[in-house]
Amino acid sequence: MVLDRARLGRSFAVAGAGLARAWATQPNLRIEVVIGLLALGLAAWLEAPAAPILLACALVLALELMNSAVEAVVDLASPQLHPLAGTAKDLAAAAVLTASIGAVVVGLVVLGPPLLTRVGAWLGAP
Repeated sequence: MVLDRARLGRSFAVAGAGLARAWATQPNLRIEVVIGLLALGLAAWLEAPAAPILLACALVLALELMNSAVEAVVDLASPQLHPLAGTAKDLAAAAVLTASIGAVVVGLVVLGPPLLTRVGAWLGAP
């Protein structure tokens, strides 16, 4: 299989445009990016493994992008209110919520013990 560099370049350009549009129009994405960066900063400060935090953040952001895509397609296909349109949007949002809860659990498991150790040392605990 021959690599078509022009096609690959266009694919990356289209994906980049999608990210830029999402950044400009989706406040939840911006909030999730900030929270993810804070979690990664905390991992670095605690010298805790960043890979699980990074993967959890990537999952949340990917699902947020898919949620935005589902909402756009549903709005296009059903501009008027319809129960199935609402169900599709609710389920896509629930996927983001589920991943976000999972990311919090990952954060607690990975960052909790070193944070407690650090706080205990500040408080003079043995």
